[in-house]
Amino acid sequence: MNFITRKRLNRRTMLRAAGVSVALPMMDAMIPAFMPMARAAEEMRPKRFVGIWHPHGAAPGYWSPLTTGSDFEFSYITKPLEPFRQRVVLISGLDAFEAFSTEDEPGGNHARGAMIFSGARPRRNAVSPYLGESIDQAIAKRYGQDTILSSIQLGVEDAGNYGNCNWGFSCAYTNCMSWATPTQPLPTEINPRVAFERLFGDGASAEERQRGREINASILDSVAEKLPSFKRQLGQGDRNRLDVYLDNIRELERRIQISMTNSVAEPTEEVPFGLPQSKHEHFRIMYDLLALAFEGDITRSATFMLGRDLSSATHPESGYTGGWHGTSHHGDKPSNIANYAKVNRYHVANLAYFMDKLSKIEDVEGTALDNILIYKGSNMGNSHRHAHEKIPVILAGGIDGTFRGNRHISFPDNTERSSNMLLSILHLYGINVDTFNNGTNPMDLA
Repeated sequence: MNFITRKRLNRRTMLRAAGVSVALPMMDAMIPAFMPMARAAEEMRPKRFVGIWHPHGAAPGYWSPLTTGSDFEFSYITKPLEPFRQRVVLISGLDAFEAFSTEDEPGGNHARGAMIFSGARPRRNAVSPYLGESIDQAIAKRYGQDTILSSIQLGVEDAGNYGNCNWGFSCAYTNCMSWATPTQPLPTEINPRVAFERLFGDGASAEERQRGREINASILDSVAEKLPSFKRQLGQGDRNRLDVYLDNIRELERRIQISMTNSVAEPTEEVPFGLPQSKHEHFRIMYDLLALAFEGDITRSATFMLGRDLSSATHPESGYTGGWHGTSHHGDKPSNIANYAKVNRYHVANLAYFMDKLSKIEDVEGTALDNILIYKGSNMGNSHRHAHEKIPVILAGGIDGTFRGNRHISFPDNTERSSNMLLSILHLYGINVDTFNNGTNPMDLA
């Protein structure tokens, strides 16, 4: 007769030390011994969300695939996603209606980015900023109450003016894509070290964390003495999984320390002190932080701002060195459009990097990529014309394994708005509201 003596670990089990709290990856020991796998998957399978915003639209003619339906040919910009075809849905033809200029509110085309995840129209000349709850926060309320952080907001550029906050619009509409309530914008964290400490800290003060950095080469040093006894209760597979996870944490912390050491000696408006000089390394570190946050189930909802409107950041890894905003004003010249397409493709390649990381993280059922939805988009289409029609939309991941990929959905011009897509996304998460800000007519995304 065989006896099952395995001790079950709670999914919220953490390794703790002074100022440190290391959440653990999903392990076999966290599944009750007698629970059938189908039931475990149903009860324990997480649903996660990431909203990724980028300014300045996409190069016309280089983003939308030429055919719709399944087995479409990826466009030049979206080509890096092809290895993940079965987990990718591209949507063409949506209009960012809430970003349109009107006769009553002309201009301000670089001041309405916050509508991307809320589907609400920013108010001009308001006494205080007012928008609407964003979908990441609606999802966090449903699925993030038992995690260490209900949500996290990351970025790579400081909340400076950048020439925006114009036409009578509050800077909150360009500095914050995530809104907890119509009057509560959530600021982005751009410093990798601070974000790391939010994920793996234990409520310590800034002074305590600073002392810890001076004493320990890694946060893992402070929990190392507890590891041997903890690992003895695990099977070999779980031990291996834990070792890889902790190695990834240590390696990311090492990269953050190096990037801070190599940070700019003289801060500028574009690159403040303490941030990596390399924008490319900054992007990759933030994507890696998100991957670790999901692997440890530290949070299930996040937003990531790749830049700010009117950003002058350059991306030499794309093959073109022009400033982001300046390059987006291509003058409809073919050579300029082609150069801007390189910048767009570069950011999609970074998304593919993130998806590859998620695809290698074992989860309750499948991988972390199977249990997430990534929405990457912009509030502009052809930014040279400040056009908010035909915005580029990428949906990636399986939510809970049921969201079908390998699709290109295209809407006729001037027929569908992105706010309805947001309502549809909430329905995919089982949040069956009738309306969501200006979203009133859900699309069929299933």
